[in-house]
Amino acid sequence: MTPILAAIACLIIVTFGYGVLCAASPFGDCRKCHGMGHALKHDRKGRLKRGKDCRRCHATGKRIRVGRWLYNRWARIYRAGTTD
Repeated sequence: MTPILAAIACLIIVTFGYGVLCAASPFGDCRKCHGMGHALKHDRKGRLKRGKDCRRCHATGKRIRVGRWLYNRWARIYRAGTTD
């Protein structure tokens, strides 16, 4: 197998795997708060305490994956174009 065919096969496998991941689990952890929903702060004694709610995920800790967002957008446009 030539290196180009191997690279194409790897890209197809990775793309298919990401598609399956987006279908099985459309929500992933928020990249800003790492799925906690809030920031961590330290008090004056150095102990951890809860900080402000995450603005990016609205304190849920979850964000929609890019692949699922693209699929939802495509499906919405397709439905709008086929129904009158």
